[in-house]
Amino acid sequence: MKRRRLLSATAGLSLMPLGSRLWAAPAADLPRFLLVFLRGAYDAHNLLVPQSSPYYHEARPTLAIARVGSGENAALALPGQTDWALAPAVGDALLPLWQRQQLAFVPFAGSDDTTRSHFETQDTFEMGQGSGGRRDFRSGFLNRLAGVLGASARSGAGHEALAFTDQVPLVFRGPQAVANHALRYLGKAGVDGRQSASIERMYQGTALQTAVSNGFETRTEVMNEMAGEMQQASRNAMGTRGFETEARRIGRLMRERIALGFVDVGGWDTHARQGGATGPLADKLGELSRGLVALATELGPVWQRTVVVVASEFGRTFRENGTRGTDHGHGSTYWVLGGGLRGGRVAGEQQALRADTLFQGRDTPVLNEYRALLAGLWARQYGLSQGQLATVFEGITPVDLGLV
Repeated sequence: MKRRRLLSATAGLSLMPLGSRLWAAPAADLPRFLLVFLRGAYDAHNLLVPQSSPYYHEARPTLAIARVGSGENAALALPGQTDWALAPAVGDALLPLWQRQQLAFVPFAGSDDTTRSHFETQDTFEMGQGSGGRRDFRSGFLNRLAGVLGASARSGAGHEALAFTDQVPLVFRGPQAVANHALRYLGKAGVDGRQSASIERMYQGTALQTAVSNGFETRTEVMNEMAGEMQQASRNAMGTRGFETEARRIGRLMRERIALGFVDVGGWDTHARQGGATGPLADKLGELSRGLVALATELGPVWQRTVVVVASEFGRTFRENGTRGTDHGHGSTYWVLGGGLRGGRVAGEQQALRADTLFQGRDTPVLNEYRALLAGLWARQYGLSQGQLATVFEGITPVDLGLV
């Protein structure tokens, strides 16, 4: 089923106090954070290649990327690394970021959800509440972060939160007013002006009136800002498609008005004919990495104050399957990017990848819990206290990997 393209805004009666003195600064000086979520569970083993693991090549007779220096389409050396190498499909885009210390990888990352269900694990990830006990589907962790920071659809340009999606995702649901806008539908609005006015009238006199009105206002402003680009397309057309085009638009919006953002990218469920150094997965990783470089370029000087995290609901099996693909796994590899990053390294807890160290005999284990990782990043990026972080991720002890 096609998801309906309509505006969704969660409602809040009041904003929480600003969580950091940084958010009292002029909008141009504020930190930016973007979460890029790869729906479908991408195969991290053919991005960050565990070249020191003999079992990697044994377990992937047709999918494994050849060791560094072993010929055409071999893995690329990462300066400072002996255990890990980089897929050749992303080298042109990501190696320069690595060399400038604006990129780091965190392998063995993920959640405590072991269902291997896309839907359940995506929900677990976006809520950020852990897989045990009662779960509140009205509360996503980026909405809770927006509450701590004072970022919402009505915070004013430069202080806003926005989902670059068809509808407000679970990660942004909650009491803070957060708008959404699907950039790939620019110029083809799901709700026109007449319908927007009708919806606003429906909520007049209710607790949702202000949130709905402000959500439509933000959406209209975004559409107007992007209209000029569409009019110039015949002379200033971008030569790329897909995520790279969308990432440029996201970069421009985050540079000017959006401080906290989310975008999801689908198509990563590679059960068959996945490919190795070349093929469908390599093509997708190349497009994604080029898009992230385009995002950094569009952010300009704001890139120095931006952190981007690329994550997925879970990883893939370490072994390839009978159809030259990979199945649902557990641990994955997260990307962390930013102009002010202390990158150029593979961070977090790690272990040797052998048949006897795999989770349940098949998957990369999770040694770096994603909530602890994000909490550690935000403690540094925003200067949040332990109490403020507990509002976002209850019961989680932040882990500081020193990336920002």
